[in-house]
Amino acid sequence: MSKSTPAMPSELDEKPRKRLAALTLGALGVVYGDIGTSPLYALQETFGEHGIRVNTENVLGALSLIFWSLIVVVSLKYVLFIMRADNKGEGGIMSLIALARRGVHATPRVRTLLIALGLMGAALFYGDSVITPAISVLSAMEGLKIAEPGLTPYVIWVTVAIIFGLFWVQKRGTGKVGAIFGPITVLWFLSLAALGIYGISRNPAVLFALSPHHAVLFFIHNHSEAFFALGSVVLAVTGVEALYADMGHFGKKPIRLAWFGLVLPSLLLNYFGQGALLIGDPSAVTNPFYLLAPSILLYPLIGLATLAAVIASQAVITGAFSMTREAIQLGYTPRMQIRHTSVEQRGQIYLPWINRMLMVLVIAAVLGFRTASGLGAAYGIAVTGTMAITSILALVVARKLWHWSLLIVLPLGGVLLTVDIAFFSANLIKVEHGGWFPLVLGAIFFTVFSTWRRGRELVLREMKQGGLSLDSFIASIANHPPLRVPGTAVFLTSNQKSVPHALLHNLKHNKVLHERNVMLTVETLDTPTAEPDERIELTALGAEFYSIMLRFGFAEDPNVPRALGLCQKRGLMFDMMDTTFFLSRETIVAGERAGMALWRDRLFAFMSRNAMPATTFFRIPGNRLVELGTQIEI
Repeated sequence: MSKSTPAMPSELDEKPRKRLAALTLGALGVVYGDIGTSPLYALQETFGEHGIRVNTENVLGALSLIFWSLIVVVSLKYVLFIMRADNKGEGGIMSLIALARRGVHATPRVRTLLIALGLMGAALFYGDSVITPAISVLSAMEGLKIAEPGLTPYVIWVTVAIIFGLFWVQKRGTGKVGAIFGPITVLWFLSLAALGIYGISRNPAVLFALSPHHAVLFFIHNHSEAFFALGSVVLAVTGVEALYADMGHFGKKPIRLAWFGLVLPSLLLNYFGQGALLIGDPSAVTNPFYLLAPSILLYPLIGLATLAAVIASQAVITGAFSMTREAIQLGYTPRMQIRHTSVEQRGQIYLPWINRMLMVLVIAAVLGFRTASGLGAAYGIAVTGTMAITSILALVVARKLWHWSLLIVLPLGGVLLTVDIAFFSANLIKVEHGGWFPLVLGAIFFTVFSTWRRGRELVLREMKQGGLSLDSFIASIANHPPLRVPGTAVFLTSNQKSVPHALLHNLKHNKVLHERNVMLTVETLDTPTAEPDERIELTALGAEFYSIMLRFGFAEDPNVPRALGLCQKRGLMFDMMDTTFFLSRETIVAGERAGMALWRDRLFAFMSRNAMPATTFFRIPGNRLVELGTQIEI
């Protein structure tokens, strides 16, 4: 009998290597699109119309600040530290909130404070989601001003058309075009590197900026102006949140490999190339990125920059979709429609309401600010605020969940927060010049998050206070049995201790009970997915009453009928054709009771009326559903 030849070690390693290469390529196309377009505007804003005077010392100082920002903020803080805080592989500020509140579970006040802080960071992320597409696409299209000044009046309208098209195709999903994102982004970074090498070769002395003493001299020579210049320097690290937010899609290793292998070297080469150009020709400050390129390559570069800007915008829009879904699952925002655009990848989703809202706000930002320089004044404050909040939450996780010593946490926190607060403070001067825009957006979203969260707590409080004890009800049923009809009734309830309103109304008006009655509660965990052994908790209450707790992770889509099918292994079988779901639809009435201000009560009532019904969200078939109304005053 012939024996098969054993596989060589190189053959065994080939598939993991191919998978790593594919994930790394995907990470380049999604994770680094935003930070990869920063060379379009970062250095220009630092030395632009409201920036620092262009001379050799200032250029070397600004480049030194950019270099060390990329090293400290991106490489050390995010790539090596923040990405350690994975929630079963998932990242992003919502995952970090879940981790932090788990770490301080025993201290409710601290937990509430950290949740509020995290929601502020999440709210500011939406401001970033508006500014990023606007400034990225507009910066790319402003190359037309260099190539053909006569096209200047059309730049805004071409930008609006591209942005409209970008949001219009979101409903089709990124699955079909996602495969080309990576190769285009690779070409973009290689182009950045080539342009940078071209510029550096004409003035190699610019490499002296690698020394941190030039950053120190920058502050000595420019005093307060140097501090406020940090508000423009930080544009070089915008998009850094994507490294952490998309960790669940690609994993740590591909993201780190892409950063150190291609993205960081390409960005540094390009910034230094622009710096070399400015030292030799200070008038190039009008647009150092495009003026760095030979004139024959200008139009191809504009086309490539536009594609890169679209990819950067796609990444941040996708991030807004993912974060909104997690916010819905964790109970921070009303339920809304979520469409899956890929049967293969869980992360590819589309939220129509969020897409329409972002499109209107992005186009309004373009028409309102009109130039990339104007948007640059609005950019940065939301990003730096989110960066500082991320640092605080990650330090709490390091201390409470990882049990790091204070001797490590305090010095690390001192360094990280000093940098974050310096960047945030430098951006405060931008408030009157446009920084108010992302702050207002952030305040609106934070109000929505906090009002919905508090409103649901008040509703649950009222339901618990007015509820009848379930144990007493079951005992009375056993002593005075009503008419029982065949079939199973499932009552959705948030309180397993009291009788659901829908059950009481059904018994009162129809004078019957089903043969089997199930009290069903759906709970969202602080982890992205639920483990098989924690998915279902089934308890027999007697008299054919059952309590079922279904648990889903915040990154999962809850499908109640499918989950109930798993109860068969625990001795309780569901025939969906013989099962009726009962739900109490609450009508919220704003009242004078203590809890929230009257205007917030009304806002919560409005959101509650317009939220997607729980039955649709939980995939409960409409032909097996009975809804009974109840009025709740908060």
